[in-house]
Amino acid sequence: MSAGEPGVRVGAGDWGIAVGVAAALLVTGLSGQRSATNLEVLGYALLTVGGLALAVRRRAPVAVLGVTGLCAVGHQAVGFDVPAVAYLFAVYAAVRAGHRTVTVATSVAVLALLPLAALVSGLHDTGEAFARARGALEIAWLIAAGAAGEALRQAERRADEAERTREETARRRADEERLHIARELHDALTHQISVIKVQAEVAVHVARKRGEQVPETLLAIQEAGREASRELRATLQALRDDDTAPPRGLDDVPELVKRARDLGLETTLTMEGQRHDVPAAVGRTVYRIVQESLTNITRHADAATATVRIHCRPDALALRIDDDGRTTPAGAPDPGVGLLGMRERVTALGGRLRAEPRGGGGFTVQAELPLERAS
Repeated sequence: MSAGEPGVRVGAGDWGIAVGVAAALLVTGLSGQRSATNLEVLGYALLTVGGLALAVRRRAPVAVLGVTGLCAVGHQAVGFDVPAVAYLFAVYAAVRAGHRTVTVATSVAVLALLPLAALVSGLHDTGEAFARARGALEIAWLIAAGAAGEALRQAERRADEAERTREETARRRADEERLHIARELHDALTHQISVIKVQAEVAVHVARKRGEQVPETLLAIQEAGREASRELRATLQALRDDDTAPPRGLDDVPELVKRARDLGLETTLTMEGQRHDVPAAVGRTVYRIVQESLTNITRHADAATATVRIHCRPDALALRIDDDGRTTPAGAPDPGVGLLGMRERVTALGGRLRAEPRGGGGFTVQAELPLERAS
């Protein structure tokens, strides 16, 4: 059930409809037959309020439904035999917002109160009171207004589903393309890099076995081959990380921290809040940010310690990763592919990312990911 559109602004179109309906009700009230009462000013006020309330029908459909219903009953009670046009607009808006049950209950109450209001206005004939009530609010008008609101709601719902389907199709095609790239990289590079690495290791082994001094260039080739193999494996793993692989999330972050400790980086992890409320997409993004950050710290930061802090708030997840490396604002490195990948993941979820050196040395990665949008 929709709760209306609290964030929508009341525009000129909303006010135009509201003023138009209020004017039409006032003209009808001025030209129509009225019971002899001394409450004409109150009747005109109710007609005006009922029409102008429609300006906020999209922001607060249930409230407008109640106000227009009370105004319709009220101006009948003071002797104004005017159709409940404003209430019909309110019925349409409330059903469109998804408040069908409330609309039905309110309409039943209004239909029951209108004859009583006609009797209060001075009519003594029950049949005439019911006739006036039917003239003010026909059941057929109610059904038509509700049907129009429901039809538009269903059309908007189908449009949203079609948009989600297009997004899912695009993601599936992107996954297929990643797998295709992974296969191409594997076929084109893995074999050649493995040959280079093996040949270099054999040459180093033979040289050492003979007691010869190993050339620095050969050691560099050996280390470069090992590093290229590791990088290629990591790249292929990232490309193959689709729905067929076990999803990584918050529960896997401690494993990343343990792995960093095993590599000699003193890493501490602090996790606060309710982790079971975190959507899977947010959990995967946090895992990737921590993974990339700790990898960069281990390889490039020349740091001794690192801290990972994760705070799961009701509306957002806050992540911060700090290290005590030698990076300074003056010597900040250019953003690499890893940092760009972090930013893309965070932006896709509607979050914010800040990654920069600290004034006293070291590097900080901060991310804030909204939980509601990712649900």
